[in-house]
Amino acid sequence: MIVAEIRKYSIAALLWLAGPLALAQEFQFPEAAAQADSALTQAMPELAKQVLAAYQEADRETYLDNLFRLQMVAGKYTEAAETIAAHRRLRAPSIPGGGEWIDVQYEIFARAKAQESAGQASLEQAYSNVFRQMVGRLDDRTSFLALRTISAQDVNSFVFPLKADREKLKGKDRLPLADALALVRDYQAWDSYRAFLPLALPLIAEDDSRRYITVGDTPVKLPDGAIICTEIVRPRVESRLPALLTFTIYAAPKRNPLLAKMAAAHGYAGVVGLTRGKECSPGAVAPYRYDGIDSAELIDWIAAQPWCDGRVGMFGGSYSGFTAWAAAKHMPKALKAIAVGAAAAPGIDVPMEGNIFWNFLFPWPFYTTDNKELDDDTYNQSDRWNKLNQDWYTSGRAYRDLDKIDGKPNPIFDEWISHPDYDAYWQAAIPHEKEFARINIPILQTAGYYFGGPGAAVYYFSENYKYAPNAEHYLLIGPYHHFGAQIGVVGLLGNVFPGLAGLALDPVALINIEELRFDFFDHFLKNAPMPELLKDKVNYQVVGANVWKHAPSLEAMANHRLRFYLSSTQSGKAYSLSEQPPPASSFVTHTVNLADRSDANRKARGGGVMNMELDTWNGLEFMSDPLPTATEMSGLFSGSLDIVANKKDFDFEIDLYELTPKGEYVQLAPYWSRASYAGHLNRRELLTQGKKTRLDFKSVRLMSRQLRAGSRVVLVLTVIKDPGRQINYGTGKNVSDETIDNAAAPLEIKWLAGSYVDLPVWR
Repeated sequence: MIVAEIRKYSIAALLWLAGPLALAQEFQFPEAAAQADSALTQAMPELAKQVLAAYQEADRETYLDNLFRLQMVAGKYTEAAETIAAHRRLRAPSIPGGGEWIDVQYEIFARAKAQESAGQASLEQAYSNVFRQMVGRLDDRTSFLALRTISAQDVNSFVFPLKADREKLKGKDRLPLADALALVRDYQAWDSYRAFLPLALPLIAEDDSRRYITVGDTPVKLPDGAIICTEIVRPRVESRLPALLTFTIYAAPKRNPLLAKMAAAHGYAGVVGLTRGKECSPGAVAPYRYDGIDSAELIDWIAAQPWCDGRVGMFGGSYSGFTAWAAAKHMPKALKAIAVGAAAAPGIDVPMEGNIFWNFLFPWPFYTTDNKELDDDTYNQSDRWNKLNQDWYTSGRAYRDLDKIDGKPNPIFDEWISHPDYDAYWQAAIPHEKEFARINIPILQTAGYYFGGPGAAVYYFSENYKYAPNAEHYLLIGPYHHFGAQIGVVGLLGNVFPGLAGLALDPVALINIEELRFDFFDHFLKNAPMPELLKDKVNYQVVGANVWKHAPSLEAMANHRLRFYLSSTQSGKAYSLSEQPPPASSFVTHTVNLADRSDANRKARGGGVMNMELDTWNGLEFMSDPLPTATEMSGLFSGSLDIVANKKDFDFEIDLYELTPKGEYVQLAPYWSRASYAGHLNRRELLTQGKKTRLDFKSVRLMSRQLRAGSRVVLVLTVIKDPGRQINYGTGKNVSDETIDNAAAPLEIKWLAGSYVDLPVWR
């Protein structure tokens, strides 16, 4: 995946810059290399030499990046090492957080191979000498980043892109330049790692022992007798240090020591704690249930250790972001700061959002609880889970029957869906209402606008300030997805991802969130300067404007509301989003046959952040007039829907887009909810069939974008009925118990004239 992304962006740059002559070049290559590794290994040096003789490139950075890989495959190791160093000098200043560590793993290998080729030493001896020399002079942070490119990978990481390249070779004996470069790049990474990985790992352990004190698989007994398994890495210093804790259910023997070491490399005692039942902890795994009290008691234990100065911070993302909030529910005395990315909030955005459960979380309990580590084999059976969704959808069986259809009991998922309200079951996991008033420590949340976005971040932020107005809580949000919100745009190998799902990111959005997190801790735990980006409580990137803005609250992101009414006036396929109220008697009728399964194999259109078409299946499209001037929309949108429905309930989704003058649809923000829970997640209020009802709503996903002059606002209002989420048939019963037999007459909704959406704008 990582290598494929590097290749995609580098080759895209090459195609743009190389020109027609370069693109027309072709290079001889034996078709047999597509079949056998031995043939591939024999043929690659000759291909690299052919390309080297002809390769030209206008962009210096792209040229050097491709050049050193060509040189390595061609066996020109001394030249490759010098090219790598030159490339690093050129590129390092542009890498968010600094790039002195970029491609160090390849330079070590190239210099070792040069010594071996010259007969100066065996590869093993040469590699050891060069490794110790180069890594030994790096500081802890730089060495950590350089060595993580090795220890976080295995050879299999590079197999898939190389396999795809070889598939293209079948039936061919010549390669165009772009394909030749892609093949050389992917082969070089695979060939290098398979050669140096066995040599590097013991040397990394040696370097770690020089820099750090590591204590792995340490059982910690909690007051109630539970055992928590920990990994501890701390710098070799005499003084006591503040500690940083990640508490997670993801028992990954390769990744978790790296998390602890990353904290140590930044001058902290790094601790990774695993939830009950993982690795050296006996007993069953129980996601979410004990994590708050367990992490709080683990913090007490850490603070009492002779190597800790009594102060503990928590960091992490997703599940380990949730555990930081779970600990804060109990506010142990030693907990002094939290920095989390895309933190989950049970009952708010996982395993349901808007009280609608997600199918993609069905295999997650198997992944996390089947064994002491992680059940990757089961979790990665994508064909099985896609088939389960399709079989459930086409059969029309109850949602509660998912595990029966799959054939493997899933008691954890069954327990989840028995709590469709945001009730005491979910409230016990994270701070609830007045519990937020006790949380008075510095907090940093990083979040993204897209795909696994800021629903939970907004919840935590809003509730904290609601109950603790003087809280010191910072939110940083930009054009990132679930993982980007945790690390930023810099990959493990130093590749910078400049786009997301069709959207080119603004240059100012290219940040390193991992480093920002440590800068935050350094400020509050070591008296370092405050990170420059955190100028106010809400720090947000205005997509399309190439600026970061800062506000004291979510509400202050906008100073005006632009109201659009859902009008029955129609132009083509779309209805009008009108700034003027439509006639009071008007309405739009929306009919969806909930028993219809003719769409079971439908391929949804769009799906990216930027698309050339929309998916309006089971939906209605509303479109505004062109905006007369460029308009910044920043904040949470809200509105009211006046409806008359023929059923007691339904599930709906609102998706907002900018339609640019070029015909591009750019995602702004989505919102979805079960109608009976709109505005009140903890109680269900069924609709009265045939009676007018008002649904007031406020989105939980932030947006910030500079819409261009001439763009239109597009709103797609959809009834949710697809294989990936619960289907609400509208009887008023527990939705997990409903079946297709409950569908009866098609759902009919009249969206009445009073329905509107308020969009937050800055003028």
